[in-house]
Amino acid sequence: MDEQIAQLTGKDNKKERSAKSKEASELKAAPQYVDACKVAKGSEPRSGFFVKSSAAATAKKGSPDAKAPPSELPASLEKKEKEEKKAKKTESAGLSPAEKKELEQLKKDIVERKAQLKGEGLSGGQQNKDPQVVEWVKRMTELKEKEDPGSTQQADKKKDAKKKSSAPLSSEEQKELDALRGEIEVYRQRLKTEFGYSAKDIKNDEDLLDMEKRLAALEKRLG
Repeated sequence: MDEQIAQLTGKDNKKERSAKSKEASELKAAPQYVDACKVAKGSEPRSGFFVKSSAAATAKKGSPDAKAPPSELPASLEKKEKEEKKAKKTESAGLSPAEKKELEQLKKDIVERKAQLKGEGLSGGQQNKDPQVVEWVKRMTELKEKEDPGSTQQADKKKDAKKKSSAPLSSEEQKELDALRGEIEVYRQRLKTEFGYSAKDIKNDEDLLDMEKRLAALEKRLG
């Protein structure tokens, strides 16, 4: 363009020469032109034009430092992992035979311990505060909760009772009802004859109260 301007001499070409000069000045002031000049001289471009990506060049050469993206697990391994997690979850639900045996033993131990404390003159409230009884009751509650999650939480019991209050008994619940009636009577007699509980102590026994509460809920649904 500078050569074209140099050829425009004389008054007749003054107007065109001025226009070309202005155009050339604008081009030279443009960021692209400035960066091109700097790159040609071996300098870093000011505005980022004509920059060569070193990262792309490195990747193209296959640099040993370049990290490949992690590959996804094969479908078979992913399925196996899910099945193992599901199996572990199933194993953790409910009680093992040893835990069921422990739960039954705890119930007996609590009854016997309370009878011993009663013989020492302690009231029902004092018996419940005994460190050994407290520890056993805590463990018994943990096992009951594991056996039937939510069963030891009063709020959950109330919600469950509302849902089932009008529903008919299932065959399993009918069996439970019949068994409870017998168990309550046997348990009450044991407290009285074997452990010497008074009528008041029997009435306040926590295990008996739980059984009677469950029995009442089932009988209510019989209509």
